[in-house]
Amino acid sequence: MPLTETRPARSKRIPAVEVLEPRARDSWTHTRNGDPRGYIDADKLKELWIHTGTACNLACPFCLEGSHPGDGRIPGMKLSDVKPFIHEAIDMGVEQFSFTGGEPFVIRDFVNILDYASQHRPCFVLTNATEPLHKRQHQVLPLLDNPYPIHFRVSLDFPDRARHDKDRGEGSFDQALEGIQWLIEQGFKVSIARQTDPGEIPADVEAAFRGIFREWNIPENLAFTAFPDLGTPGSEDGSPEITETCMEKYPTKEARSHFMCTYTRMLVKKGDQVRVYACTLVDDDPQYDLGGTLAESMDERIMLRHHRCFSCYRFGASCSAPG
Repeated sequence: MPLTETRPARSKRIPAVEVLEPRARDSWTHTRNGDPRGYIDADKLKELWIHTGTACNLACPFCLEGSHPGDGRIPGMKLSDVKPFIHEAIDMGVEQFSFTGGEPFVIRDFVNILDYASQHRPCFVLTNATEPLHKRQHQVLPLLDNPYPIHFRVSLDFPDRARHDKDRGEGSFDQALEGIQWLIEQGFKVSIARQTDPGEIPADVEAAFRGIFREWNIPENLAFTAFPDLGTPGSEDGSPEITETCMEKYPTKEARSHFMCTYTRMLVKKGDQVRVYACTLVDDDPQYDLGGTLAESMDERIMLRHHRCFSCYRFGASCSAPG
């Protein structure tokens, strides 16, 4: 889902408070021009995302969650927080549990959560595969014996060590490759999340990655998911607003079915409560809080107000695992 804006420099850390982007102060139902907003009505819950918390071992200035060490904007999840939702999701026919952060392996109870979830459905984990994963290898390895598989998608921004480490920290490129290598050697499925550049030729970028993989004895057929700059919490990228007319005139019914909010929900901890949000990209706007249960969240109409909605609208974006 590549957008083509150049990533601006960002150095300010996001405070551990609710962050509202400028667009989130506008009408929920109408654009600034007064047109009815585009919307999505949910279909069926196929994938449940669980936000483990915004704490991370890295402090990437471009992070869409504003994560850094000790961050508490979204508190860490516990197994007791998610158990009821796991069973509610199973009753609703969920097909996969997916996990994002922050860095999930920073969260103390994360391996317990992943262990429990993979007893019931396939799991998908976004990770930077650096020190927090390395320290918990002894806890992760037994999960291979669980009934359902776990797929890890590792962030490897660019096929350039210096450029990757500039934002993620010195040594993080090699640590991530070591993490990828270890996961594959144990038998876990792994794919790569990378960033996009304006005017890039995707085949050339991925060929450069595969050259690095050869050097590390990593299989060259790993799948890639390419992400644009989605902005930090509270940012606004100036993307167009999506109207009802846009939704009726341009996307086909099949294209609309690829919007994550038609088939996913995300659990987000707010204080001591777990709330259900529309998707993985809108937790900086409390208007996307759809309730305290998955069932009630599926009855809510999702207005496409967030600037990140435009990425889904234009490119059929998905944070889910590649096929």
